[in-house]
Amino acid sequence: MVSQAFADRPLKKLVLFDVDGTLSPARQTASQEIIDLLRALRKKVAIGVVGGSDLVKISEQLYVPGSNVVDEFDYTFAENGLTAYKLGKPLATQSFIKFLGEEKYKKLLNFCLHYIADLDIPIKRGTFIEFRNGMVNISPIGRNATTAERHEFEAYDKTAGVRKAFVEVLREKFADYGLTFSIGGQISFDVFPNGWDKTYCLQHVADEQFEEIHFFGDKTYKGGNDYEIFVDPRTIGHSVTSPADTIRILKEMFFKD
Repeated sequence: MVSQAFADRPLKKLVLFDVDGTLSPARQTASQEIIDLLRALRKKVAIGVVGGSDLVKISEQLYVPGSNVVDEFDYTFAENGLTAYKLGKPLATQSFIKFLGEEKYKKLLNFCLHYIADLDIPIKRGTFIEFRNGMVNISPIGRNATTAERHEFEAYDKTAGVRKAFVEVLREKFADYGLTFSIGGQISFDVFPNGWDKTYCLQHVADEQFEEIHFFGDKTYKGGNDYEIFVDPRTIGHSVTSPADTIRILKEMFFKD
């Protein structure tokens, strides 16, 4: 039975969305068209966003003048739900560093920095490792890369397999750390404790007993950061190729009239 918080929604369903490649182009701002569609959808169902990035980055991509991202969605899950909001109010958080411990973290960090230093790739920029509350984000090219450079690296990585090879080495080297290495976006991959993938956010919605939970994402293949929640038996997964594809499917599902 869905609580009073969502009693005004005709459909007792929750629709969750990835950010990059699903609601907006990677690290770019969502279009007004998709913002308007989400607002219309929210009148029918509960909606939420679940991204691997921190809240600041998600807020930048889903920016609406005069509004806050946590007010635009019923659920806002940053860092896979390690930082979570329901109806604008914060929920319990978790910490990557508390889970792993400082010594293990330093060993992981130092190994990654040495590995990146020895990488022979066309270009490197800066901010190769970004520490977040619930995970670490690692980028061989560096998060300071421009949009054009991100596109170039993504294309290069599809054939060179830089991130895939990096992840395979880390899985072997740190097999006893209890970590998941998940490729997402264009230029990086996330490192977080096993079980702290996007399915982590589902514990925050379990009490509402939605009739259905839908998830839209683009990295739904095995090894992609949408895979676990996409195949989870608690969700109905929708694989999309772009924000335009998300719009098309939403219109077919909820706006046929």
